Amino acid sequence: MDKVNHLIKKLGVLLLLATMLPLTSNAQSYELGGGLGIATYSGDLVRRLDQGNVGIQGTLFGRRNFDNVWSLRGGLSFGRLSAADSISQIDLPSINRDAYFQGSLFELSAVMEYHFIDFLHPQSVYRYSPYGFFGLGYSFFTGSGQSYFADQDAGSYNLGTPVIPFGIGIKYKLTSKWMLAAELGFRATFTDLLDKVDGNLPVNPVLNDPLGNGPPVRISRGNYSDRDWYYFLGLTISYSFNTIRCYTYN
Repeated sequence: MDKVNHLIKKLGVLLLLATMLPLTSNAQSYELGGGLGIATYSGDLVRRLDQGNVGIQGTLFGRRNFDNVWSLRGGLSFGRLSAADSISQIDLPSINRDAYFQGSLFELSAVMEYHFIDFLHPQSVYRYSPYGFFGLGYSFFTGSGQSYFADQDAGSYNLGTPVIPFGIGIKYKLTSKWMLAAELGFRATFTDLLDKVDGNLPVNPVLNDPLGNGPPVRISRGNYSDRDWYYFLGLTISYSFNTIRCYTYN
């Protein structure tokens, strides 16, 4: 984890330096905005995107458009995450495990955006552009849950983790000042404990058949080979409040 944190710090410095580079452009603009959408998760309780495990998501952000192609966005996001074996029912060991979690996640992030169409230029014939983004962030999760049916540590828990946010979206220029966007964002975390299920535990509990009609059933404790992910899907709207002319010196 020390190596991961060291790498995150290095990449953070690179993003900070990017905001100070003297890029060639006709103008630079600044935006403030916010948005709403849904949040979901995948990990030991849900192994794929599942519409049955979604919560509300919101964000506030500021954006600096260096030119008509590159932008830097910093934001604070909130999301509700939850999942339960009783809902997902991946397989029999997972159903017998009866794990669940729910809680609130707070994320601070900085991402670089790349627009595939030059739609910000005043003379552009396009009012929209698809875009991609990639950056760095840190998330803090607070919630409650249990890792299996007899978990003696069930209840409240907190954790923090670096995250790598990336994704795709499309922006539409409503007016010269207002921008609407739809975005799908992926968050790769550096923890396997977002859902409170630890895949590194050496022993899987065994559940005996209460009726005595069958053999004991082994209970899944999780997959030790991967980490938890979460995802944001939503709409944002932003307002451009300032424009500064830039000039290139030879």
